Amino acid sequence: QVQLVESGGGSVQAGGSLTLSCGVSGDTTCSINMAWYRQAPGKEREFVAIIDSDRTTSYANSVKGRVAISQERSNTVYLRMNNLKPEDTAMYYCRTSLRPWLRCGGTAVVWGQGTQVTVSS
Repeated sequence: QVQLVESGGGSVQAGGSLTLSCGVSGDTTCSINMAWYRQAPGKEREFVAIIDSDRTTSYANSVKGRVAISQERSNTVYLRMNNLKPEDTAMYYCRTSLRPWLRCGGTAVVWGQGTQVTVSS
């Protein structure tokens, strides 16, 4: 079973930078893509960035130009965030979509438990 664990969150001043990490355990061949989402209190979870198995990336308009997603190893994905704004404050979650192979555990999506990012003005 694929499992995800986020790290790297914290508190920064507006204009600062953070790099989040998502460690992947289990059979990484089960992952179709890797993505980052975020959720602020009282709001719906929203898409931030995604990288597919061919390393093609896509970003939400709200973070485009300030965020970069990368996967330097098969078991680690990063979200590099620059020029952070107070509206970036949220719990950030790593997510992967799984192949429907028997050895992949029978689930379609796996989420990490989240890492908190707080940006003060």
